[in-house]
Amino acid sequence: MRKALSLVLILVVVVSFFGGLSVVPSAKAVAQEVTYNLATEPATIDPALSQGIPEANIILQVFDGLTRIDNKNMPQPAIAKSWTISKDLKTYVFTLRDAYWTNGTPVTAYDFEYAWKRALTPELAAAYAYQLYYVYGGEAFNTSIKVGSKYYVQAVDAKGNPLTKKVGGKDVPVPDMAKEIDPSKNIGVRALNAKTLKVYLQSPTVYFLNLTAFPTLMPVCKAVVSKNDKWASDVTNFVTDGPFKVTQWSHNEKMVFVNNPTYWDKSKVKLTKITYYMVEDESTALSMFQSGQLDASATVPISELPKLVASGDAQILPYLGTYYYMFNVTKKPFNDVRVRKALTLAINRKGITQSITQGGQVPALAYVPYGIADALPGSDFRKASQVSFYKDNDIATAKALLAQAGYPNGKGFPAFTLLYNTSQAHKSIAEAIQQMWKKNLGITCTLKNEEWGVYLDDRTNLNYTVARAGWIGDYMDPNTFLDMFVTNGGNNGTGWSNKSYDALIAKAKATTDPKARMATLHAAEKILMTDMPILPIYYYTNTVLLKKSIKNFYQSTLGFVDWKNAYMG
Repeated sequence: MRKALSLVLILVVVVSFFGGLSVVPSAKAVAQEVTYNLATEPATIDPALSQGIPEANIILQVFDGLTRIDNKNMPQPAIAKSWTISKDLKTYVFTLRDAYWTNGTPVTAYDFEYAWKRALTPELAAAYAYQLYYVYGGEAFNTSIKVGSKYYVQAVDAKGNPLTKKVGGKDVPVPDMAKEIDPSKNIGVRALNAKTLKVYLQSPTVYFLNLTAFPTLMPVCKAVVSKNDKWASDVTNFVTDGPFKVTQWSHNEKMVFVNNPTYWDKSKVKLTKITYYMVEDESTALSMFQSGQLDASATVPISELPKLVASGDAQILPYLGTYYYMFNVTKKPFNDVRVRKALTLAINRKGITQSITQGGQVPALAYVPYGIADALPGSDFRKASQVSFYKDNDIATAKALLAQAGYPNGKGFPAFTLLYNTSQAHKSIAEAIQQMWKKNLGITCTLKNEEWGVYLDDRTNLNYTVARAGWIGDYMDPNTFLDMFVTNGGNNGTGWSNKSYDALIAKAKATTDPKARMATLHAAEKILMTDMPILPIYYYTNTVLLKKSIKNFYQSTLGFVDWKNAYMG
């Protein structure tokens, strides 16, 4: 959810405790209500369609999956009270506990089977459907072609190349009518009864239990969702199974949650009310925090950061993510790798992190960030590979590459637009890079900001030239950063395709030997950093505005806020 995409320059995320668990305040002491600035209107609150941190930080308050991630980034039993795993690590059998939807009906294994298959349906076009490719038959179903009410594999020619035909000026895939995919039989997830879910994987996946806590794999109430396509746009139809439920959604203003009386673990939930505000302007959010209207915020004005850290109102914490720009490689001149490399080399990352972001960020000279274990105990994927694939602020090489591409000193280079989602922090970085490209390469770009949902749509539909992006890991493995760039990947968003890269990602997913698997992922990253459809800028850290009265606030290093165990003290 992606981690598509990071909404803010520096977002609160960490496995951390503020305060202790030893004393829970008495009911008379403090109202158990909290206000938090999410900083944007969510693009959706449908788990299958979620693709960003803002959406996930709503979904995780109102849904429980088979598992829930604890404060050590480990999956713990949630709706599944237990499970068994076969010796070949490919078959999981989950036993569900007694749990209920907010409408009072039981949460069943049939709801999970329906939800997972729904997320995989080609017509839903879920960006994160690939998180279910680990399930046997998941990818084949998601990439199938629907004809009438049936699904078929795409036809290929004698060389194995997918066949298409022109319809209305567009290339449309041709179905192989001899190869039907029956989702009731050909996908490896099945409810054996109301309390038993059997899952068969394509290949062993060491982080699969972590994925069962991810938004895309959340259950939905089959009885409600199967009859109402708009179920997630109206809070009266938004049936959920998590620690809180939504009672109000004033679009672009706020969202209100109350604790869920039907939640299976309701005795652990102390907060009675959470209000999410959607204030995009960081300075406005800070004023609300200082005046008592906010208890916490996902944004901190970078100009005020040093002072806020010194006062204890803001903290800088680790974060598993990379801030980067992406190129639309289907558009000239960015279809030329020399151009992409020139723009990548002609920026001063150290200057950006020291003078603009000022939050301890590290310049990114590769894509996968520090903090993910490699094959050997105690090793780090970034350190075990090339720490850098290029030099920071390498203007001489950048100018030479641009000249080789036919644009000496920027002469003849077409004007283009740099897209970013609305944020003062993103704007400051974009303005700095705009000036660097002008000074160092003699090229000109204009800046364009869009609100979150529109920005996501334009990126997904390749309606941009160069765009700001960010990726936060969905689980603690380098694959969460690398598999998004496979051909036509739901979160690829660049138009880039490389068969060798695709093959390496597929090989890594089928490899069980840790050393061989990591070597394959290192090789894949090298291809990505050689073709450069993306321009890494820095590795994230987290800043958070947080009042000391909030106890047990938890946000994982993967970006997910979980208010389940928090309380006001």
